[in-house]
Amino acid sequence: MEIVVVLHNIRSVYNVGSIFRTADAAGVKKIYLCGITPEPKDRLGKWRKDFTKVSLGAEKYVAWEKAGSTSRVLEKLKKEGHKIFAVEQSRQSVPYYKYSIYRRPFINGVVLVLGNEVKGLPPSILKKADKILEIPMKGKKESLNVSVAFGIVVYGLQY
Repeated sequence: MEIVVVLHNIRSVYNVGSIFRTADAAGVKKIYLCGITPEPKDRLGKWRKDFTKVSLGAEKYVAWEKAGSTSRVLEKLKKEGHKIFAVEQSRQSVPYYKYSIYRRPFINGVVLVLGNEVKGLPPSILKKADKILEIPMKGKKESLNVSVAFGIVVYGLQY
């Protein structure tokens, strides 16, 4: 089953590096870096040391693409037959563990969309999702670090 990841306006290079490392371990096919999301190479085309310190070279094994518009990327992937799963807390969200990609007949795979560490995903992106998935919170804090949330959901969907 093909898994694609779309990162929307993630601010921290360390979070993105960590997502790459986990994506490699989980067998993700490709990562789209949208908006302000940092990429593994600097503007001169050199590998960023702060990125590779966290990713441990995973950016060389997981395909990635810098893309400006999250909306356009999602529209393209949806036309290719992917199901879009946004990872966000909202009134429409359901617990992530209710969806195993191996128990559902997806045509070409799934896309996991994760958003900004503070603002999350905007309503315009959530509207493009087939499902909005959340990780239920039991403690006082309302959220997890985006790279931790990604790890939980990407592995949870596979089993």
